[in-house]
Amino acid sequence: MPEYISIEEFEDSISLAFYIENDKVMAIGEKIQEINENAYMNGYNWEAVLNCYIENKAPQLMGSYEADPEAGMYAAYFENKEEAEAMADIIEKLVENELIEFVSSYGDEIEWD
Repeated sequence: MPEYISIEEFEDSISLAFYIENDKVMAIGEKIQEINENAYMNGYNWEAVLNCYIENKAPQLMGSYEADPEAGMYAAYFENKEEAEAMADIIEKLVENELIEFVSSYGDEIEWD
């Protein structure tokens, strides 16, 4: 798992943390803002991107977590580890190679903060 994502298990939930102030994540966020001026990639806009992605490409995750975005971080809480790992895979895929293409294709559907 990349250094910008962590998953922790607790008694009653699984927590996923996405550290958006990581240098690599910040750099891709700057590129996204060049494509779409509304896309200041804080935790709230990452939530908007992930919601749109899940709705369009991973509907099996809809309703399986509770998001808690902040200015410098995105967190989500799950009931099972497999769903948290699926979200981590989506985030990694977006950061590593698909975010620019996804925002270029779906930018008008994303409910930017």
